Amino acid sequence: MRSRRLVISVAVIAAAIGLAPGIAQAAEPAAPGAGAPGAGVPAVGAPAVDLAKVAAPDLKTYKSPAERSVRKALPGAKGGAAAQRAAGNPDLALVLNAAATTAHAFDLETTVISADSTLKVTVDWGDGSSPDGMDAYGSTVLRSSHTFARLGQYDVKVTVTDPANQAEVVNEFQIMTAGSDFVAHTPTRLLDTRNGTGAAQGKVPAYGSTRVRVGGNGAIPEGVTAVALNVTVTNATSGGHITAFAEGTERPTTSNVNFEAGQSVPNMVIVPVGKNGHVELANRSSESVDLIADVTGYFTRTDAAGYTPMTPARFVDTREGLGTSRGQLAGQKTFGTRIGGLRGVPEGITAVALNVTVTNPKEAGHLSVFPGGGSVPITSNLNFTAGQTVANAVIVPVGPDGTINVRNGAWAGTDVIVDVVGFYSADSKGAYMPITSVRMLDTRDPRWPHGPMQGRGYVWQALSAGEPGIAGYVLNTTVTNTAGAGFLSVAPDPNTREQYRQGRQVFPERPTASTLNWTAGKTVANLVQAGSGNNGIVDFWNQGWDKADLVVDIFGYYETN
Repeated sequence: MRSRRLVISVAVIAAAIGLAPGIAQAAEPAAPGAGAPGAGVPAVGAPAVDLAKVAAPDLKTYKSPAERSVRKALPGAKGGAAAQRAAGNPDLALVLNAAATTAHAFDLETTVISADSTLKVTVDWGDGSSPDGMDAYGSTVLRSSHTFARLGQYDVKVTVTDPANQAEVVNEFQIMTAGSDFVAHTPTRLLDTRNGTGAAQGKVPAYGSTRVRVGGNGAIPEGVTAVALNVTVTNATSGGHITAFAEGTERPTTSNVNFEAGQSVPNMVIVPVGKNGHVELANRSSESVDLIADVTGYFTRTDAAGYTPMTPARFVDTREGLGTSRGQLAGQKTFGTRIGGLRGVPEGITAVALNVTVTNPKEAGHLSVFPGGGSVPITSNLNFTAGQTVANAVIVPVGPDGTINVRNGAWAGTDVIVDVVGFYSADSKGAYMPITSVRMLDTRDPRWPHGPMQGRGYVWQALSAGEPGIAGYVLNTTVTNTAGAGFLSVAPDPNTREQYRQGRQVFPERPTASTLNWTAGKTVANLVQAGSGNNGIVDFWNQGWDKADLVVDIFGYYETN
């Protein structure tokens, strides 16, 4: 097995280009008249990124030297092990080198040190599967590979047998799979600089940063690899953006939350956790801001819940009575809705990935999403003002009955829309691979030849074409320089890369679910957990009638076994 090469056709790999501050506040635009659908805008001829390089820190290597080889005589051999060492093939030994190649898989290189003799080599991978057997002669190098069905730590034992000299040598070591599974966590506030929760009380200074302790904090264990946080900016006096990253690593050029003066803006982030258990939040603004971070789950290399992406499906729309009673969710009221066991989502899921939208609110407020049967948390997922349409990605545990609750924290009513984009369960196979975040598309950059997204058109990106083991991606999408109102949809593309290259592509079916909404002159960002579909290509749709610029950053991917 060779190391997986996850290659993205990208428009641009740029240094940070400052985004104009803003937030979405527009409903779906009205069509100015019947019009032909926009043509797809392919990223043909754009440079490529090999994500195997940015994923390298998680693709660890393991070694066991020859000195750890243990020799023993075969049953029936005359004399003990010492006598056998003095007899035939006294230097028989093994050197083991293993390298993680995917979330679940390893390549193993076994170096055999031996006199000229016919040998039998057996690899026991430690997971109950049948051992691999190989024939060898004398000193040689053997290569084998294995995919583990479950994540975790395994004791790998390699045995070389020399029947002619009645000798056997064993070398063994422990290896850990590279992928991470998800553990749902009751929504909990880890950071609030307004009151000193999780950090010193006081605003984060301009171009400064603050830390969020994740590993070892409350019920979260040490050693977690990544965390799902809802990060909110509030009390901002100027525009800017927030970048989340693992403490102890170089700050990336990507962004997570964009804001302008006077706004309270949330965004979900899935971010790696530093070796000391902390995440750093950097304020890239010329003025200080308050920051809030709420946890809803974390990722660990022990076996837990994998991820299954879905084509976005609408489960709740209060405007139509879908998933709950028809009519606005009243102020200070809560509704519950079932997710598990409906519309392709199985029973027994532990958490669900959503895109939640508020529209037509009567006054300013916030929305909280939490497990069915649970108590109302102090955490929030969406902040809104009167008349605003705003969306945010949400990852939330489900109750024992497969339900979630949505509460309107305002004193007046609002409409609520809930789209399901995926779920976590013990039977799901997608293990998370966090990477050093990369800016993979920026239509503002002069190296991008196509300009802004055209109204009613789409941009396609080949993220993992030819790699069927990739289930989905964690992206942050930002729309800026908007000429009018609109909304963004993200969905898998039915075409192959070859169809695009040969000009044989079909126009994809236009998605109905939305990722984020905007009005003219605004900048808005939102996390997207995008499925790979059948071809590893993702489409980004401008559902408005006017052009807009698009920025896409990638933070990780889900890989099956």
